[in-house]
Amino acid sequence: MRKKIVAGNWKMHKNAEQTEDLLNDLIAKVPTDSTAQVIVAPTFVNLASAVDHLEFTNIDVAAQNVHQAESGAFTGEISADMLKSVGVNTVILGHSERRAIFHETDALIASKVDAALEHDMTVIFCFGEELKDRQSNTHFNVVENQLKDGLFHISANDWENVVLAYEPVWAIGTGETASPEQAQEMHEFIRETVRKSFGSDVADNVSILYGGSVKPENAKEIFSKPDVDGGLIGGAALKADDFVAIINAI
Repeated sequence: MRKKIVAGNWKMHKNAEQTEDLLNDLIAKVPTDSTAQVIVAPTFVNLASAVDHLEFTNIDVAAQNVHQAESGAFTGEISADMLKSVGVNTVILGHSERRAIFHETDALIASKVDAALEHDMTVIFCFGEELKDRQSNTHFNVVENQLKDGLFHISANDWENVVLAYEPVWAIGTGETASPEQAQEMHEFIRETVRKSFGSDVADNVSILYGGSVKPENAKEIFSKPDVDGGLIGGAALKADDFVAIINAI
């Protein structure tokens, strides 16, 4: 049975003190008997302290990115080994902002996937279409190509360490949200695309998260869809009450 997951991507928000405050709030409010796996992804400088802070809780810590090389003269970058050494075992890769702002290609993301998997990390693999793709009715092709070019080189066994996160880019930070029916339609397509290449065991067990402006008001309806296994949450993850309400919607 595939996992239900709610992951909070904090992006470039929260200094050390603010991170501690939010973590304390989450520790107090996240249900200890939640059926969902709860993950938070603070900034790099706060990862080690977050791991220590959450050690005896049911909240896991993820990084927002990783470099593809093991080590080297890559100023400002962080390797998978470095993340593992501070207790971080999960990484978000291929986020729409990494693709759009930092021009990460599918080939580069594929090499980062390899680096993370080689260190037994869980990869939250992000992908999704822009508004122009949906308007031109090429959104299924875009999603399929991103999946195949960035992820489908891995083995069937590697899928045990992969979580998919579908991001309709046109619904991130815009106030727009894909309807629950649109989310289900794409998630079903994604699962069938995985099934065609890796079989039913992989497809039926991989968690597919929705990452398009999930809020307390719409979470329950989105999460009720059969192929939506949780959410990758942006802005709402920065407020404990909102994030907990989304967790409870599972």
